[in-house]
Amino acid sequence: MRAAIFGLALATLALALVATATGTPSQPAQSGSCAKASLDLTKDGQLTLGTDNPAFPPWWGGAAKKPWQISNPASGQGYESAVAYAVAKQLGFAKGQVEWIHVKFAQSYRPGKKPFDWYMAQVSYTPERDKAVDFSNAYYFVNQALVARDGTAIASAKTRADLRPYRLGAQLGTTSYQFITDQIRPDSKPFAYPTNDLAVQALKNGQIDGIVVDLPTAFFVTAVQVEDGVIVGQFPNRGKREHFGMVFETGSTLKRCVNRALNTLWSNGTIKKIQTRWLSQSAGAPVIR
Repeated sequence: MRAAIFGLALATLALALVATATGTPSQPAQSGSCAKASLDLTKDGQLTLGTDNPAFPPWWGGAAKKPWQISNPASGQGYESAVAYAVAKQLGFAKGQVEWIHVKFAQSYRPGKKPFDWYMAQVSYTPERDKAVDFSNAYYFVNQALVARDGTAIASAKTRADLRPYRLGAQLGTTSYQFITDQIRPDSKPFAYPTNDLAVQALKNGQIDGIVVDLPTAFFVTAVQVEDGVIVGQFPNRGKREHFGMVFETGSTLKRCVNRALNTLWSNGTIKKIQTRWLSQSAGAPVIR
């Protein structure tokens, strides 16, 4: 899976990766303690935002530009990039005042000093993670999904019980892996991989029967990464809804201002428009009960 195949494969996605989406907030800046000049930032006068690398569609878009692989977080394209710039605009920052840095996924929610103002890479809120870092309000509500290879026995599964005899895998440290252990409870211990790329490769190699990822990522995996990949189905939430949040260093005063910005973007319809633009495929997957 390298850049040579992505130029052609990404064309199959029903996502407009040729256009930017920064949102259209009705109030481009905040006042009082959330005024731009009052914010406690990593670097004065700019937002320093972190994400993982590679940065995959549909969460990120735009042509890759070193040091970024696959996509470019600074493009404003893709769901997370569009939300980030919409929030930045609410805080009073122009696009050129936002800098992106690479931080590995698992490092984002470990305790300690952070090199970013906030981090976005499909990090789900959990009580355990919240003890080490702070989370913003939700910017996306998550359904997990199962990807398998077309024509295999697991591809016809309809219920979680149907999945238990199979070898399942996910990225280590993710809520996708936790979902397998807590909600599917397969007969054998699920396989854990350092990155989602390695989980996908294991599926392609036949080492596992299926992988669990969030639903928008499942569409990308089946459209681009696994030629005969199929979405077996998405899983309805049970109990409190899983959600993605921006990650902050514990005690960050910026979190309250970001939450104010997110509240505005939810209420004025900007986030809904961004979802429609970048994640419109996600409504069409079957449901595994």
